[in-house]
Amino acid sequence: MTADKLKQYIALFGGLLSAILLFLHTIGIEMKWYTDESINAFMKVLIAAVPFTLVIYGIWKNTYVVSKVAKIQEKELEKKGLK
Repeated sequence: MTADKLKQYIALFGGLLSAILLFLHTIGIEMKWYTDESINAFMKVLIAAVPFTLVIYGIWKNTYVVSKVAKIQEKELEKKGLK
């Protein structure tokens, strides 16, 4: 899954939240904290979290401290002078 696809899913989720907000308004239910502004703020947080999560995952995946196999690979690289 690419970052663009994740952003599309987040936008889809934001649209769903907006539809729920409109539905609640039509039946007369209003919540002070559930507004267009709170939905937009939540969407911005999710969109900012996508690249952050991808960077953290990339750093975690490319380090040699995560698993036993990675530590063995690191030792082999050091033996061969490749690290």
